[in-house]
Amino acid sequence: MCSARYGLRRAILNGAVAAGLLASPVIAEPVTIAALGDSLTQGFGLPPEDGLVPQLQRWLEANGAEVTLINAGVSGDTTAGGLARIDWTLTDEVDALIVALGGNDVLRGIAPEAVRANLDGILTKATARDLPVLLVGTEAPQNFGPDYKAAFDILFPDLAQTHDTLFHPNLLTLLLDIEDREAASRDFLQSDRLHPNTAGVALIVEGIGPLVLNLVALTKAE
Repeated sequence: MCSARYGLRRAILNGAVAAGLLASPVIAEPVTIAALGDSLTQGFGLPPEDGLVPQLQRWLEANGAEVTLINAGVSGDTTAGGLARIDWTLTDEVDALIVALGGNDVLRGIAPEAVRANLDGILTKATARDLPVLLVGTEAPQNFGPDYKAAFDILFPDLAQTHDTLFHPNLLTLLLDIEDREAASRDFLQSDRLHPNTAGVALIVEGIGPLVLNLVALTKAE
């Protein structure tokens, strides 16, 4: 359970966002954000400078934020793996956390209640340190049936509300919104048709970047 004062800060931030006050924030002091994730965060198959964390770092700096992003992505990781390494990810210099896990859980058909428990454990560790968090969701395909999909899809917004975190529904939203799936796959995915290429990562950054700016602003409200 998050602290009352953290909830108040987030309410203030949400009001500022709604009023358009954080569209172009000017951040004077640097903050350190750990990005806890899987291969999408780690930058699988890409040159080091083209992965999600380096591209997001450049985007944030171009938009006035002085930020150090820590790449805590591990290819193939699940929410259980994230929970196992959260303690040593949250070093003393970390000021905020991005959590982008769950894709590998759904690929393996891991029970939604287990995923929920793992993510709850991660978020509990972060909020115990009063760290602002951006939780990134994911969606289950229809492969495991409608009951699995409904239980899986809802757990991310539920946890964001419970722990009073910022929330981004899906890293791949802008890719999935492209109607021409063949063109999207050709132009924005690597040859494995699973992982984004450099251009695909740029789309991901375009989608998540404004929320990370809000995370920076929330961190500055500490």
